[in-house]
Amino acid sequence: MTGQTFQFATMIVTFGAMAFALVVGIWAFRKTAGARAAQAVWRRKLNDLEDRIARADSIFGAHPGLVLVWDEPPFEETATGWGQPKIFGSSVALASLLRFAEATDGPDPAGILMEGLADYEARSSSGDETTLRKRFQDLMQQGRPFSLTIIGPSGRFLEVDGRAAGTQLVVWLSDSTIRGLEESGARGRIEEARRLVSQDPVAFLDMLGRAPFPAWRTNASGRIEWANQIYVAAIDRKGLDEVLGEQLLLDNGMKDQAAKAIQESKPVSETRIVVINGRRRAMEFLIFPVSGGAAGIAIDQTASEEAKADLKRFRRAHDETLHHMAEAVVVFDRSKRLSFHNKAFKALFKLDDAWLTERPGHAQLLDRMREKRLLPEQADFAQWKADELAYYDASPNDETPDELWPLPDGRTLRIARQRHPLGGLMLIFEDKTDELSLKARYNTLINVQRATLDKLHEAVAVFGANGRLQLNNNAFEELWGFEPDELDGQPDFDTVAETCAGLFADDRIWNDIKGRVTDPSPQARKQVTGEMHRSDERVLTYLTRPLPDGATLICWDDVTDSRRIEEALRERAEALEASERIKTEFVEHVSYQLRTPLTTIGGYADMLAHGFAGELTDRQKEPMAAIQAASEHLAKLIDDILDVAAIDAGQLELDLGDVDIESVARESAELLAARADHNSIKLDVEIDGPLGLLRADRNRLKQVTMNLLSNALRHVEPGGNVTIGARAQGDEVTLWVSDDGEGIAPDQQAKVFDRFARGERGGAGLGLALVKEIAQLHGGWVELQSEPGKGTKVACHLPMEASGKGVPPELGLVKTPVSSLGETI
Repeated sequence: MTGQTFQFATMIVTFGAMAFALVVGIWAFRKTAGARAAQAVWRRKLNDLEDRIARADSIFGAHPGLVLVWDEPPFEETATGWGQPKIFGSSVALASLLRFAEATDGPDPAGILMEGLADYEARSSSGDETTLRKRFQDLMQQGRPFSLTIIGPSGRFLEVDGRAAGTQLVVWLSDSTIRGLEESGARGRIEEARRLVSQDPVAFLDMLGRAPFPAWRTNASGRIEWANQIYVAAIDRKGLDEVLGEQLLLDNGMKDQAAKAIQESKPVSETRIVVINGRRRAMEFLIFPVSGGAAGIAIDQTASEEAKADLKRFRRAHDETLHHMAEAVVVFDRSKRLSFHNKAFKALFKLDDAWLTERPGHAQLLDRMREKRLLPEQADFAQWKADELAYYDASPNDETPDELWPLPDGRTLRIARQRHPLGGLMLIFEDKTDELSLKARYNTLINVQRATLDKLHEAVAVFGANGRLQLNNNAFEELWGFEPDELDGQPDFDTVAETCAGLFADDRIWNDIKGRVTDPSPQARKQVTGEMHRSDERVLTYLTRPLPDGATLICWDDVTDSRRIEEALRERAEALEASERIKTEFVEHVSYQLRTPLTTIGGYADMLAHGFAGELTDRQKEPMAAIQAASEHLAKLIDDILDVAAIDAGQLELDLGDVDIESVARESAELLAARADHNSIKLDVEIDGPLGLLRADRNRLKQVTMNLLSNALRHVEPGGNVTIGARAQGDEVTLWVSDDGEGIAPDQQAKVFDRFARGERGGAGLGLALVKEIAQLHGGWVELQSEPGKGTKVACHLPMEASGKGVPPELGLVKTPVSSLGETI
């Protein structure tokens, strides 16, 4: 069972495998049959396409032109190549078009052909002048189709059409000559287009040939094809053939400039220095693209360049001048932007220099100045700024009055606006703060002067150089009797003098004063004084003084009362002088008359005291001693009176010599020592250090010491002290006498040195007066120190070299220096 089952199973498996293989075979047969059928279909399509391509090649080969096809845009806007287009057409057409473009064969015939045709003169279907390069860029960038007729050399024409075919670009090129077309029709279309440029091209070429400036034409490769006679002469050649043969250029930059003009399809202008006929000339080269290349002209701009250089130098000098101006200057150009500012502008407004370098606009400057509070305060700043900017639109002939800008910081600026010759606006700022302040102070001063003049009692009038009255005060009107309104309108000098002549009619003086007013000569412009005796018995003094501004001030002063007082004072002075003379003569006469009998009395008293008439008794000796003392005192009094008289008469001169002041002091003390002992008074001498020699009158100094000691001994009680001393201090010696007597009351101290002033101390009152006079004759002075009940000190301060009014003139001119040891140097 098991074996049969196994065999059965094996058969089933075998049949199943056979069935599966049969099914797979059937499926595979069906699949391969479909592939064979599809392959046959594609083979037939391929054969058909190859056939069509062969026919298309035959058709393109028979086409009398070329078809260029780009699968993608050949170049971007900034690129310069023409890509790798496919070329369809006959080789004859390619060769013909290459000759048309004056191009040579190469590895890239399509690029060579397009580059050769790109810049030829061309006309669109509408008659507009254009180039293949420009229209191809429009096709590539914007998909704009075109149809052109290109004018080639020798009168040949080329028809060019460009279209976009999906993502491809197609250009058809057809040579009208190869196509056998009527050139006359094409030429007619071109000539019709050219009519827009010129009605007579031959005349135009003739005119260009005779032009007074060099002109030429080059092809696309930069070779010169034509030039006019001026061009030939400029490069020092005889004919055009020589120029074309040697390809001579005016300037090495012409070729690059022509290439740039062709590439950019627009005229290019450059100015360069060229040597023509041995002279350096500034030539402006203008090169522009034309059909098949470029054309150019050269204009002599030497004069223009020199003018520009002169203008540049002038502007630089002008700017330097503005920089040295004290006024602040700022200039804005036509676009209202800052183009110049001087140093004073930067210093006046203290604006940031870097910000000014950025050339801000006028409106920006106003905004910045407003932020920094450098503009007058404005209620409506926007409207004010608009008014400021409106000056740019004003007519150049319109006046722009100056303005004053009161700034918030207290300054006042004057601003002047004017149209700049090169366009724009120029503003000039001037700081008027100090000027206005001075003007205000001047006006205040003038008003004060007017008020002051009106307060003067002198009459004042000011006449200008034109002889007219400019200023007068009230005293002038009152002095000469003018009505208040009579001097209005600045009357002339003759009118004023005519009224004044009613009180003073001396024409000679009035004419002299008028000459001082109106004559500008230096001889006349001098100060003059004079006197007027008027008919009303009033006496006036006048003065004319020239003023700096050419005017003349005349001042009158009424001195009538002064003259009367002066006359009275003169009479009084004469009377006093006569009285003083009588007094002096009286003193001299009396002193002389007294000295004679006094000498007799003293002589006989001395003889009697010495026993001439016999020995005197003790009772007789005392009256005789009194007679002798009175005689000596009277003699000294007479000497003092004579000295005072000599001093008053200015006749007392010092007998100068070298004086040892110490010896003078000790000698005077020794002379009065007996008198001091008789009155029980202690007399001392104090010398403070070495004194040196004093240039003085020894006898007069001894007179001073004797008077001082006598005065002190007379006012000291028995048992008191009197001291005489001296000390040197610098160039001065002080001689002093002090006592411990009764002293002097404060109210009497000011009178002790007066003549004949007795006071409470008694005496004739001449001793201390002579001390003071003698000290002053030496150029010194006297000092008094006293206190009631404590004593008195009188000090004479004397210079080492006498220099007072008592020094003889011939000795007073030379001062002999004295050493500290008393030796003359």
